[in-house]
Amino acid sequence: MSLESTLNRTKALDGVRGVHVVPHSPFALKEITEHEDYESTCKSSFIGANQFLLMQRAWQQRPSCLRPIRGCIHGDLHLLERVANVLTSLPFIALGLQTPRKNLNMTLYANSLVGVGVTSSLYHSSRGKLRKYLRWADYTMIATATVCLSRALRDENPKMLMAASALALPIQPLMVSAVHTGMMEVAFAKRALNDPNLRVAHTVHKVSSLLGGVFFIADDVFPETPYLHAAWHLAAAVGVGTCNKLLE
Repeated sequence: MSLESTLNRTKALDGVRGVHVVPHSPFALKEITEHEDYESTCKSSFIGANQFLLMQRAWQQRPSCLRPIRGCIHGDLHLLERVANVLTSLPFIALGLQTPRKNLNMTLYANSLVGVGVTSSLYHSSRGKLRKYLRWADYTMIATATVCLSRALRDENPKMLMAASALALPIQPLMVSAVHTGMMEVAFAKRALNDPNLRVAHTVHKVSSLLGGVFFIADDVFPETPYLHAAWHLAAAVGVGTCNKLLE
């Protein structure tokens, strides 16, 4: 078909009432489509970049308890506070010796409690360069005890969770402690609902855990206030003692 006949047909249709022929170019359509795809890709990339930046800022502003252990915590400001922190570490050794040892998992948990008391005592009585290494050992031992308790209460814990906990222990001991403490709290609450004999122990546990959390945060926020760390030791020891009811 010639160009002239095509133009004539277009003019004939333009004369019909209600009909208007618009010139169409497949290249123009392709160009518009590619432009829209480019804009949508740019918008998606921009939104993704913003989300990544927000996540990065939130991670950078996370509390100190979720950061890797560096340096030494505030505390042991004078001799009396140092003695108080050492003395309040000893109940963990006594609790470890009193913990039931019916199987391997319970035995590991009991020994880890003894380790918590010994490591904490060594840390609070230490000075100099050794102190920062003992601080890391202290928090790592606490995290190890929470993992052992979780395993003693529930032998069928997911293998991936236990493997991830083992890998994170040296780097993020407090995060590991938080995860396994949460699992223990859920297990304790469920057992207390079904067993009336555990309800008093669970009530004491909840109060001591709440006080321990308050003292732990206050020790980080008000580092110059003496004996807050020792108070946290005592509240934590009471909470740990009530957990032994779950193993009887």
